[in-house]
Amino acid sequence: MPQRWVRFEHAGEAAFGTLEDDAVREYRGDMYGTPEPTGRVFALAGLRLLSPSEPTKVIALWNNFHALGEKLKLAVPEEPLYLLKAPNSFSAHEAPIRKPLCDGKVVFEGELGIVIGKTATAVSEERALDHVFGYTCANDVTVADILNRDASFAQWVRAKGFDTFCPMGPAIATGLDPATLVVRTVLNGEERQNYPISDMRFSVQRLVSLISQDMSLHPGDVILCGTSVGVGSMKPGSLVEVEIDGIGRLSNRFG
Repeated sequence: MPQRWVRFEHAGEAAFGTLEDDAVREYRGDMYGTPEPTGRVFALAGLRLLSPSEPTKVIALWNNFHALGEKLKLAVPEEPLYLLKAPNSFSAHEAPIRKPLCDGKVVFEGELGIVIGKTATAVSEERALDHVFGYTCANDVTVADILNRDASFAQWVRAKGFDTFCPMGPAIATGLDPATLVVRTVLNGEERQNYPISDMRFSVQRLVSLISQDMSLHPGDVILCGTSVGVGSMKPGSLVEVEIDGIGRLSNRFG
């Protein structure tokens, strides 16, 4: 049965549970195993949501959508192209995206996040979904001007690794078919991105399988599937929202 799992703070303690309308039903144990309800239910309005998982790493894809690759005239990759987002960048629903101290154009990238639920090491494509817990919304924030500023070294990690540059949430939804999902990104009330996950060059199964050949994926780890057309810049004070039906709407203000 599909569920939406959240991590939250209550009375100074981190906890987790399922989001049910405007309430959260608390669970204990292992969210990725066999958690048990505590019997406590909280009003969502009284809670501060945390990043929906605690990843050991967040892997972010480049050039994984046909539409954007064709627009930018990029060569078709033979294998997934990816980088790692720094842990200090991990953030949550409604947490502010901090403006970097350096100058430069800061852009939003609305994306689908794959949340791992069971350790995956060199798994086959046929078994890959057995290692997926669910899906979340993410914003792969980037200082675009830094990326290729030095001709000798592409600065992916720095450009995407600033504090708060990887908000995720509000929930992890289980039981979804990712191929049916659509990512919408709204900037200050105006839709800027609307693209189908079915346009990915590498499916969820292939991403999990191929990346797990390189590095073990652990429960809570997140693979950001990459973005498509419509990426744009944010000015201080901007509200950026990434919405995927069945998961929810991730909202963060910049600056």
